[in-house]
Amino acid sequence: MFKKVLNGLNQKKAKVFSLFLLCSFLAWFISNLSETYESRAYFTLNYRNLPDSLLLGKNSNSQIEAKLRTSGFQFLYYKVFKRRIDIDVSQVEFQNGGYVMSEEALRRQMDQQLSQNISVLDLDRSVLDVDLYQVDSRKIPIEPKLNIQLQQNYILDGKVKTSPDSVIVKGPKNEIDTIETIKTAPIQLTNINEDFSSEVSLVFPKGLENSIFSVGRATVVGKVSKFSEKVFDVPIQVVNIPEGYQVRTFPNSVTVLCKATIERLKEISASDFEVVADYGQLDGSESSKLFLEITESPQKVYDIKLEENTVNFVLKQQ
Repeated sequence: MFKKVLNGLNQKKAKVFSLFLLCSFLAWFISNLSETYESRAYFTLNYRNLPDSLLLGKNSNSQIEAKLRTSGFQFLYYKVFKRRIDIDVSQVEFQNGGYVMSEEALRRQMDQQLSQNISVLDLDRSVLDVDLYQVDSRKIPIEPKLNIQLQQNYILDGKVKTSPDSVIVKGPKNEIDTIETIKTAPIQLTNINEDFSSEVSLVFPKGLENSIFSVGRATVVGKVSKFSEKVFDVPIQVVNIPEGYQVRTFPNSVTVLCKATIERLKEISASDFEVVADYGQLDGSESSKLFLEITESPQKVYDIKLEENTVNFVLKQQ
């Protein structure tokens, strides 16, 4: 019984001693961290403010080492978390065929971003080489690669559109000058009877390692409408009749079949069409038929077709 009590007291003393030892260590550790030290730290470089005429190459430095004077707390923070420094590329200079930033400009940018209790004593380089190259830019239209199958009596009402309708490409002139269009990934739609919208990725040409594109995806949209047919009786006009003669056609009108949306057909009349028979096409032949041609027709229709392509005629002298 006595031994158990003694062992309990010893364990309690050991715990109290360990607690005091830990508190003493923490106090000493915090006291040391609060003091000022000189040491080196690494910073990740983030390039920004690139001029429109320049692009950042793959060989640009990604980090820089600096000798700092600051508190131990700050150095501990840098050991755990890498600090990022923004590099304003608009301040680079062109020297000896390359772009560089002077140590003075680099120090100034770092001082502006670091807290006031940090002093930059030294950098691991006298100048910062920035891998930049001259580029051009072009606006390239986006072309949807669409395979669509509509239900019977349905049509595409207007052109298929993309949003955005173009992409800005920036790169060396010899790379981007050959690009005519940027296609979307293939889109397969079947049994469609309503408007559609599909977001797809863009397919960029190969061999453009030094070029960048403003967007990588686009939305392809199309309007689908139900269509109907309507027949119009359109008078035939004969042109290029020889002087002193007149031409009479049999019949004097022709049937035109028009396919369009139901709403559009309500707006169309026979006067919106012009059917012409050109007598000059005979060129001295003794044919008794003239070929017919639609020379004027309404817009926003799906299909227009003549029921007859030729017409009989009689030439009479006036």
